[in-house]
Amino acid sequence: MNILSIGNSFSEDAQRYLHSIARADGVYIDSFNLYIGGCPLSRHYQNTLSEKKDYILEVNGNYTGFNVSLKEALLNRDWDVVTIQEVSHRAPYYDMYQPYLKRLVEYVRLAVPKAKIVIHQTWAYEQGSYRLNKELKYNDYKDMLSDIVASYKKAAKDINADFIIPSGEIFGNMIENGIEKIHRDTFHASFGLGRYTLGLAWYRFLTGNDITNNTFNDLDEEVSAEQIAIAKKCVSEIADKYGM
Repeated sequence: MNILSIGNSFSEDAQRYLHSIARADGVYIDSFNLYIGGCPLSRHYQNTLSEKKDYILEVNGNYTGFNVSLKEALLNRDWDVVTIQEVSHRAPYYDMYQPYLKRLVEYVRLAVPKAKIVIHQTWAYEQGSYRLNKELKYNDYKDMLSDIVASYKKAAKDINADFIIPSGEIFGNMIENGIEKIHRDTFHASFGLGRYTLGLAWYRFLTGNDITNNTFNDLDEEVSAEQIAIAKKCVSEIADKYGM
């Protein structure tokens, strides 16, 4: 399976362990991330209008040292899935998605008509953080998450996406299950448990495979067996809710 993410650091977080989680199950997924830090849909759309090599290419969770254009990446191979997301600080506000989302997706479908278009739902900032309370003016992360969920559902409907990977809801479920620290800097996923949870989520939603007995645990930060069990439980619960 070939996966291309038109994203930023949040898709970078999600892809860090995806290839390795799949390999532990004997499944081969090649994951490619088009990285521009803090990149919104509006800039991704602007990149459909030029062939500038604006993106850092990441493959299977690692930097390659190559820069590519959006067109180059789309035409590089037969993609099975292309994921799309809004930048995290705009994610709660659907009026900021358009008209860029629709135009970007039109471009992608022309280039790779056989690929599934998947929405990657981003997550809320850490409770009590400056970015949550001062920058976005939320008192509670649950309110930000609620707005994110609503916006991505509307986005998926408006572009007729094949499905959503609900990373934000899964992170919310982790917090509800007693995980106090899922972020590394109050907004990105932590290098260990956060990124691992995202990888499990992407693997489950992309393949439909059960994750309960997946053995991968070679993480960039130490994660306990108890935390791994909670991550698997939380991903499975949200996947079941979505019928995936």
